[in-house]
Amino acid sequence: MTVPPSLSQILKNEAARLGFHLAGITTPEPPAHLDVYQSWLAEGHHADMAWMSSDRACQRRADPRLVLPECRSILTLGIAYSRPLPASDSANGRIAAYAWGDDYHDLLPLRIKALVAFLEKQVGHTVPNRWYTDTGPILERELAQRAGLGWIGKNSLLINPEIGSYFILAEIFLGIDLPPDPPFTSDRCGTCTRCIDACPTDAILPNRTVDSNRCLSYLTIERKDALPLEYRRSIGDWLFGCDICQQVCPWNQKDAPPQVDPAFAPRQGLPVADLAAELSLSPQEFNRKFKGSPVKRAKRRGYLRNVAVVLGNLQDVASLPALIGALTDIEPLVRAHAAWALAQIGGVAAQTALQNRASLETDLDVLKEIHAALSALSV
Repeated sequence: MTVPPSLSQILKNEAARLGFHLAGITTPEPPAHLDVYQSWLAEGHHADMAWMSSDRACQRRADPRLVLPECRSILTLGIAYSRPLPASDSANGRIAAYAWGDDYHDLLPLRIKALVAFLEKQVGHTVPNRWYTDTGPILERELAQRAGLGWIGKNSLLINPEIGSYFILAEIFLGIDLPPDPPFTSDRCGTCTRCIDACPTDAILPNRTVDSNRCLSYLTIERKDALPLEYRRSIGDWLFGCDICQQVCPWNQKDAPPQVDPAFAPRQGLPVADLAAELSLSPQEFNRKFKGSPVKRAKRRGYLRNVAVVLGNLQDVASLPALIGALTDIEPLVRAHAAWALAQIGGVAAQTALQNRASLETDLDVLKEIHAALSALSV
């Protein structure tokens, strides 16, 4: 069914009323740059995120109509979130700006469903649909670029010339014909390499993709086991995620977009008032504190692992009691990284605590970390 062009604008106006800053329409044609994604997978740059490389997911990314056979149009949306605090204002550890507020996985579905209901009311019948917000097997940045929302920058993020890159994407696959918007074809990164130069682990690749194995966002969120030794110091003070490649981007130096959704405002307890005290969070306390927050995705053991590493990087002797206490945490992952952090701070108290724990520890991985820490302290 073909609909008048005016419906597209009415739909975009409603999207804006629901809080979306960007909206564009594209067709369900196969992505032109699928080969880049396939090479990225083949080279192992997705790390251990196996769901990205499953046969079913790869087939759907290659053809959006496999996501929704009735698909005739794809509405792509962007919603801006608050800009991050300067590093000088985050002495207790930094959390990526998108995670300061409520989880967009909980916020956006309600608005997307409302937008679909609005469309169906306009046309007077149900419309086959399927929607995602960073949750489905699609190349969402390519779809957004094709719908005119921006270009894919050298840091692999979608950049809009008006609001930069601090926004979250969502997509609605629709079984109705809507006139597509012209794609965003210009590359406005030019010769700038600030994001590449600023990445502390050289994770940004020349073809506008990122090696997840080295990316701080992957390491502090998606990685579930021990953090590689070679990247622990590079994590710096990042507790969850990373904004470095966005913070240095000239397109994010412009004025922040007006009326950023209040749902993305910092939640109670963020920023962290006492980082060392986080190490004493029980599983129940962690769940209560981060209920409805993206931070919960790291789980308690991953979050406290990150806390220990950040404390080690900050090298504040005041955190020694908390780190010593973490040597008896219920999670071996936390105990192991607390041992590493104690070695970064050093001193007699740290060495004594590690020696005492070595005689009691039964987990081999933790013992390995303790012995490595003691060796570092004895140099």
